[in-house]
Amino acid sequence: MKLDALLSLFKFREKRKEKAKVAKPSFVKPEYEYEVVESYWVLKPFAKVDIGYVAEEGSLFYFVIEEQLDPYERRVYEKLIDFLGKELEPPEDPDVDPIKYVTDEARRILDRYRRSFRVRDEHSKEKILYYVARDLAGYGPIHVMMLDPNIEDISCNGVGRPIYVWHRRYESLPTNVVFTDERELDDFIIKLAHMAGKHVSSAHPIIDATLPGKHRLAATFMREVSTSGSTFCIRKFREKPFSIIELIDLGTLNEIIAAYLWILVENKMSLMIIGGTGSGKTTTLNAILSMIRPEMKIVTVEETAEINLIHDNWVQFIARESFKFGATSETASITLFDLVKTSLRYRPDYLIVGEIRGEEAYVLFQAIATGHGGICTMHADSLEYAIKRLTSKPMNIAPIYIPLMNACLLVERVKLPFRPKGPKFGRRIRNIWEIEDYGRYRVIASWDPVKDTFNVNLSNSILLDRIATRLGISKKDVIDEIRRRSLFLRELKSAGVMEFEEVTKAIREYYISVAENLGGGRK
Repeated sequence: MKLDALLSLFKFREKRKEKAKVAKPSFVKPEYEYEVVESYWVLKPFAKVDIGYVAEEGSLFYFVIEEQLDPYERRVYEKLIDFLGKELEPPEDPDVDPIKYVTDEARRILDRYRRSFRVRDEHSKEKILYYVARDLAGYGPIHVMMLDPNIEDISCNGVGRPIYVWHRRYESLPTNVVFTDERELDDFIIKLAHMAGKHVSSAHPIIDATLPGKHRLAATFMREVSTSGSTFCIRKFREKPFSIIELIDLGTLNEIIAAYLWILVENKMSLMIIGGTGSGKTTTLNAILSMIRPEMKIVTVEETAEINLIHDNWVQFIARESFKFGATSETASITLFDLVKTSLRYRPDYLIVGEIRGEEAYVLFQAIATGHGGICTMHADSLEYAIKRLTSKPMNIAPIYIPLMNACLLVERVKLPFRPKGPKFGRRIRNIWEIEDYGRYRVIASWDPVKDTFNVNLSNSILLDRIATRLGISKKDVIDEIRRRSLFLRELKSAGVMEFEEVTKAIREYYISVAENLGGGRK
């Protein structure tokens, strides 16, 4: 993120606001009377969140509560912004945390010109620094939501409409933050585009980009494609992805299913993870990839960076779009198709495509046919629909190649059986099929929506037969190893080993000290 560009944008917006004599702020926080359901700090002591029940609306709201600047502090804040505009230089390290950099520089200016600013006390000083960093290098009115680890998704549907968030415990909630000035919302979209290193204008009013921190941004500009003015949706990236143990703890799958998937990826079986938007496909993909043997080479191909691994032998490719200003600009685009073709020259053990939906699927299946392992995700709500998409344009996979994708997982967001104080909704691996042939599929696992349990039938697995034959052991030996690994995963959960890094390290140690006769483990 270029801080000098953001600073110029911020100053331009302030001057334009002054020239137009805009009396109201760029966003408002409507006052509601509400009953507090939950309250927690996001950045103590300046920003916290209330989950409140508003009786007149009959629903829960997400309330952003920030300690406000008083008139004197506001004048100091504006003066400090002006000083920063003259003295702030771009950081030498491009990977520096922009919030920390702006805070440190603002603190330096306050200390250097303390007689000019005359900040009342340390608390007032820290509050001013919070707002400077929030508005210059942060996300302004949605900064608290971006910092809140409970928020998965932030969306604005236009001017005059409340911003909505998707909360991990309360799901979709309206907030008390509303953009009331259309021009200010347009400027905010420009700022987001700057932060993502993208261009937005009336000629190019649609953005699909990655923000700092790998958060995924989709936005539209002005009223070019939306009747309600500029809109945006930010899908927040979890800095530490869910580990396979955390997914077990959340009930997305159980230990036996996790161990079964572990055996599959250890032996280069190909997997496809299907489901709807927000069902947890990428989350499940990340957790499964953490179980791949550490010596295997992984190449990932994505449109936006969402896969997050701790794997030394990993190459990550990201597609690039071009601006169509001229007849030859199309050659500047680098598509998933281009990257999948390029990745084969890297001789990957596993080729991972973040989401297939076009001609890149054909290349992926060709790679699997030549001995590479392949894993991908796809938007589909059933195996039958996924197969229909694969065999239709633009993917055009011949039915004879469908069995190359050895197994398919369906991940869904589901309503859970009622439990006092338990979550109402969750994400579950609803079905796992092994693809024996085109039109012939074996159910290995299924989720019981009444009991919230999984029915697993490993004896029905044809893939375990193939693995046993390849390794020169019996299928019973493979199933016994799956059960041993399921106990190992259960022990990790009991011991509180939950973090992605810890779990990945424990799995690597298992390969070194325990695994034998299965996919090259050594004792």
